[in-house]
Amino acid sequence: MIAGVGDVVQGEGLVGLTEIEAASRRLAGVIIATPLLPADAISEKVGGQVRLKCESLQRAGSFKIRGAYNFVSQLSDEQVAQGLITYSSGNHAQAVALAGRLRGVRVVVVMPTTAPKVKRDGAERLGAEVVYEGTTTVERRARAEAIAEVEGLVIVPPFDHRHIIAGQGTVGLEIGRAWPDVDIVLAPIGGGGLASGVAASIKRMLPSARVIGVEPEGAASMRRALDNGSPTILDSIDTIADGLAPVIAGELTFEHARDLMDDVVLVDDASIRAATELLVGRQKLVVEYSGAATTAALLSGKVDPKGGGVAAIISGGNLDPSLFAGLT
Repeated sequence: MIAGVGDVVQGEGLVGLTEIEAASRRLAGVIIATPLLPADAISEKVGGQVRLKCESLQRAGSFKIRGAYNFVSQLSDEQVAQGLITYSSGNHAQAVALAGRLRGVRVVVVMPTTAPKVKRDGAERLGAEVVYEGTTTVERRARAEAIAEVEGLVIVPPFDHRHIIAGQGTVGLEIGRAWPDVDIVLAPIGGGGLASGVAASIKRMLPSARVIGVEPEGAASMRRALDNGSPTILDSIDTIADGLAPVIAGELTFEHARDLMDDVVLVDDASIRAATELLVGRQKLVVEYSGAATTAALLSGKVDPKGGGVAAIISGGNLDPSLFAGLT
């Protein structure tokens, strides 16, 4: 365990269950309460009861709409009059585009030059103006901040804000309500908004359940932050999981990981690819590489169910169609 969860769960800076429940009310009628599906093929392999929380089936293809809409819905008409801007590798960009469309306002998204075409097209299809900048979170954030300053746009942060974390925490709220006997909840970590929100909800609802974050080995920004005691910029990023590749963890998400999560484990790209193949081939789910990280942690043995119940969050389904041919 990373920290004594029971001692710090009510910490002043952490997102509370009441915030997550309020977010759930705001999201009613906007998001899909995604299914928690039995995963027999995975359960047989790992020796536990595994269910998949299929955020791959969410609007805009990922959990990101939960946090984005929770943030945007709390802005006044005056605040959003000139529009919204965000920086994202793709899924948050699409979520903000959708949230902006629902509010009827302009949206600009700054994406990396390496963003998958399916995510670029998705943001444009939802009405966003796409700007390309660099390959790292730091580069696209700087560009977004510069544009926001000039054009008076409101920045919608991708993960490091309590409204974003509270919105993502509704995933955990749904898991806890649907499966109160769950033993382990697995959440992928990019910037950490989803895992932070899930930990904040699950640890308040089901204190005995373990919450484990999963990162790619080639983009282990949260694991590095936990080992160093504070967020630290990675020297480089190398992973097929483009949605889990910020070069530095957020300050607030780091606090949630440190104080609420039981562990953060790392998976390699080969395991992520194998998990994606299984999810597509056996579970018949369209899942992007980032979305398969939690399944990879199970199949590779990084997380042992020990015969218990595991809810694995499948965080996104924006798989580039060109990659289907390479999946068996």
